[in-house]
Amino acid sequence: MTQYLKALMILLAILFGVPLLILAAVQTKGMPEQVVQHQEWITPEASGANTQQVEQVRSGDTAGVILSRLGFPSAEAANIIAAAKPIYPLKNIHIGHKFARGATDSEVVVSYQVDANQVLNLRLIQGHTWQAEMIKRKVVSRVDVVSATIQDSLFWDASKAGLADNLILKLVDMFAWDIDFARDLRKGDAFKVMFEEKFDDEGKQVGYTILAASFTNRGRVFTGIRYENQKGEIEYYDDQGRNLRKTYLKSPVKYSRISSRFRTSRLHPVLGYTRAHRGVDYAAKSGTPIHAIGDGKIVYKGWKGGYGRFIEIRHNNGIHSTAYAHMSRYARGMRKGKYVKQGDVIGYVGMSGLATGPHLHFEFRSRGRAVNPLKVKHNPAKPVRKDELSAFRLKAKEMLRLMATFDQSGTWG
Repeated sequence: MTQYLKALMILLAILFGVPLLILAAVQTKGMPEQVVQHQEWITPEASGANTQQVEQVRSGDTAGVILSRLGFPSAEAANIIAAAKPIYPLKNIHIGHKFARGATDSEVVVSYQVDANQVLNLRLIQGHTWQAEMIKRKVVSRVDVVSATIQDSLFWDASKAGLADNLILKLVDMFAWDIDFARDLRKGDAFKVMFEEKFDDEGKQVGYTILAASFTNRGRVFTGIRYENQKGEIEYYDDQGRNLRKTYLKSPVKYSRISSRFRTSRLHPVLGYTRAHRGVDYAAKSGTPIHAIGDGKIVYKGWKGGYGRFIEIRHNNGIHSTAYAHMSRYARGMRKGKYVKQGDVIGYVGMSGLATGPHLHFEFRSRGRAVNPLKVKHNPAKPVRKDELSAFRLKAKEMLRLMATFDQSGTWG
């Protein structure tokens, strides 16, 4: 590693609080790929006890059943559950999480992995009293950079480059206001993303955070940098401090294709005669999630003639509304009068009503009049505050410089 790269790493750590263990699985220009195995930088710890036995929660298990498998009599299991209740009720255990029983020379310890960040610890004090406490789990992280050029599809090429599916979705969400991933992607588009990967004390991956990314779409370069302001609010901004988030998403369905556009007249595929098509049809697999493109209130939810299962949302400005038709089913909790946030899943693609195949019929209305959704202006959310702009630009400059330093793009045969 050059002295220049080391200096950049130290600067990133100072500016962003990112750990220095960032070169794992990153290939730099002119350097061979470096692969760091998890055991080199993660030291598993089991709540400070000398673990003798571990039991994983299975379907149908209760805390009492698991404690029995760990060798505790029913009366002692009841004592453990009672001691845990004020800190974390053991009725709230989850399939796949683990209980462990350990012992030292002086005490018995039972632990339960609550989540990626916390462990419930119970210690038998003086041989007769159980004491419970919540302990913060050790989380380690590293920063990776991945880049790829799209030759087939975003999901396919990003996966080949080594990007996990949930991180691809985060990348799409980041640029969803500027790029319609259903119609705007082209062969030769490219992306680069720098992300922090977090691991728990057992080496299990527990989360991703995108720190910075760029996406080249049809010759235009979009850039996003993660920034937490002085109020603790986190947003993504371009390098000038403009917010990536807009009033409305460009598309309510990810990874689909437009099968029919907004037209004043169209031959209806079922009815067989010509009439206006006042929306956009997104062809997608049945069950594909449908997202509200903006904040608002559901003013209609139910069956609506040829539209089938239908939801209409009146947006917060009181002028705009959007309609979503032909759903296979509604998302849980959807009802008339419910307020939804931008990006919330409101239903799933289907072919209810008059439809020849699974798709979403989507309409955008302004003062009750249908307009072409593909031509709606998308106003940005608030930019970085003026009194924070200098600090943001310094961080953005260094973040983008660091991302440009690393290159993990590959040639795929």
